[in-house]
Amino acid sequence: MKIKSTEFLISAVKPEQYPPENLPEIAFAGRSNVGKSSMINMLLNRRNFARTSSTPGKTQTLNFYEINEAFRFVDLPGYGYARVSKDQHKSWGGMIRTYLSKRENLLEVVQLVDIRHKPSLQDQEMYQWILDEGFNGIVVATKADKLSKSQISKQLKVIQAGLGAEARIIIPISAQSRWGKYEIWDLINSIFKANDYDIQVERQHDS
Repeated sequence: MKIKSTEFLISAVKPEQYPPENLPEIAFAGRSNVGKSSMINMLLNRRNFARTSSTPGKTQTLNFYEINEAFRFVDLPGYGYARVSKDQHKSWGGMIRTYLSKRENLLEVVQLVDIRHKPSLQDQEMYQWILDEGFNGIVVATKADKLSKSQISKQLKVIQAGLGAEARIIIPISAQSRWGKYEIWDLINSIFKANDYDIQVERQHDS
């Protein structure tokens, strides 16, 4: 399957606003400014498709994107930005937990972390939420172009230690250099296959 159509569907804050549960969804979680939107744009070869913000903490909704009318990506609200209020943190946390626990067509949640830093307390909390809801604990380490190969290897061990032994799948990527894009698509295809969906997306070569 080649990617022929991509559509932004809705920014939702509560279940009644979600799209119908007729298509499988893969969600992406992570701190504000970790690069979720940039990764989605990289995967789809679309420069400004997923909504990015120069202001950390501004994304306060679940953003639903539909691909080929066959599956969806869901960009979860960013967390961990210090300048937002405790009430906002609580609101976003409740929004994310509700989606993770009640969305029947959600196949997997992929957590993004910044490869340059040790996982924060919020990263650890998010990772535990993902495991608690029965997902596999897949981690993508962004901004790998900022480090050398030896530093990348070292930081992947730091991330695994910070999140716990369950963090078995950690993929380093760089939206800037496009490194890791094919590995992510291979992972997504394996998720579809494991859940008995007849969806096989071709590797999206840069245009």
